[in-house]
Amino acid sequence: MTNTFTKKYHLYTGEQLNWFQLILKLGKSIISEILPWIVFFTSYGFVVAVLYNIWEIPVLIPENNDALATALLVFNIGLPSLLVFRTNTAHKRFWEARILWGQLVNTIRNLTRDICIVVKEKSPKNRKEKENILLLVVAFAIAMKLHLRAEPVNDELASLMSENQYFKLKYYTNHPPLQIAFWIGNYLQSQYYNDCLNVHQLTSLHQLVDIIVNVLGDCERILKTPQPIIYALMLRKLLIVYCLLIPLEIVSDCHGFTSIIMTFASIVLFGIEQIGLQLEQPFAQSPNNLPLDLICNTILLNVEELIKSRDIDIDIDLLAK
Repeated sequence: MTNTFTKKYHLYTGEQLNWFQLILKLGKSIISEILPWIVFFTSYGFVVAVLYNIWEIPVLIPENNDALATALLVFNIGLPSLLVFRTNTAHKRFWEARILWGQLVNTIRNLTRDICIVVKEKSPKNRKEKENILLLVVAFAIAMKLHLRAEPVNDELASLMSENQYFKLKYYTNHPPLQIAFWIGNYLQSQYYNDCLNVHQLTSLHQLVDIIVNVLGDCERILKTPQPIIYALMLRKLLIVYCLLIPLEIVSDCHGFTSIIMTFASIVLFGIEQIGLQLEQPFAQSPNNLPLDLICNTILLNVEELIKSRDIDIDIDLLAK
């Protein structure tokens, strides 16, 4: 089973980890965020146990209190449902984002393939321009990744475009992926004016460019429309109240183990909530978010292979002659 998990993670992210490294990496991404709550409620459970067992000071709510038992019963029924709903809602956002990036990969493959096949080459300059625009399509995906992560233009894009284009993106453009989409569309239009495309081919290629821009807009919708904050705040308050009540109910039976139980309870409850928070932001760089770096690398490899295959075909044609 551990091998299955490591294989799945390798398929998902491209990282080759053993089962211990995998558990450590995924666990660290959650535990590091909720550690203050774990420490607080572990300490709180310890204090309650000390007051009850060592100093024999009555806890705030006496034993066999029906009101406390009823309150915890209500929490036991309602709180898990709220956590499940929170996680499911976040997972829908995560899965929608994954579908959109899958659509982006497919559309870029179609766009680059069609540019290679459809756009005529009348001179070596045309061939070089075509290769540059193929790399610029890859740059769109990388710029989109950086844009969704609110990261500035960096060296990932430098090798995929001219120095002037990179300079303009880095210092004068507020929306890099949209600017790149404009350059791609402008190239297609210029090829039509130079009689390297007919109007039907131009329309088809523009439609593919429209699709990648629409994917960008849909990803921005997910990014800029988080789950209502009031829901997250209310759920956090309920978790805190619930964890404050648990030691008062179990201390008479668990005594010194109250602190240990609260450690595990806080890890489970706040851990599930944190998973929902991370899934809600699918474009971030947590191990639990989308592997956008791997997806962009896949797109780059596909396009580079396409360019190399064209070179091989030309060499074969020359040898045949």
